[in-house]
Amino acid sequence: MKIIKKLVTFLILAFIFWSCSGLPKNNPKLTKEEPVVIANDSLEYKIIIIDIGFNNYLNSIAQPKGFYNQNYLEARNRAWVISWNLRAQNPSRFNQNIYENIIDYQPNIDYGYDVNYKLFNYFLFAQQKYNINLGGGFRTNRIN
Repeated sequence: MKIIKKLVTFLILAFIFWSCSGLPKNNPKLTKEEPVVIANDSLEYKIIIIDIGFNNYLNSIAQPKGFYNQNYLEARNRAWVISWNLRAQNPSRFNQNIYENIIDYQPNIDYGYDVNYKLFNYFLFAQQKYNINLGGGFRTNRIN
C-alpha cells in the first residue's frame, strides 16, 4: 500500500512538472526586449535605445504616427536635446545612469519624421519612467 501511495504521488508530481514545462516561452516578463533603433540611413544617423519598457510604450501608449507634425516634433526635440545634453555633461549633478550619452541632434538637419517621432516619444517615456522634467510641461504619470 505504501508503495502504491509513493508511486501515485511520484506520478502526480511528475505530471505537474511535465505540464508546467510546457508553458509558453513568449511570456513578456521572460523575453528580452529588443532595442529601438532610431535611424536615418541617408544621413548616417543612428540612436539605439535599450531601455526596458520603451518598446511597449512606443507600440501601445504613444500617440500614433501622424498625430504630431514634423515641425512640432523637431521643436520639442531641439529643446529636450539641449536639456538632456546639459544633464549628460554634468554627471555630478544628474544621474549618469539616466543621462549616459550626449545626443548629437543638429537643428539644421532634416532627420525625417520617423527619427523625430521616435526621439520625441523616447523623451516623453524617459520623463515619465524616471520622473524627470526636461521642460515643456510634458511629464505625466510615472510609468512603473
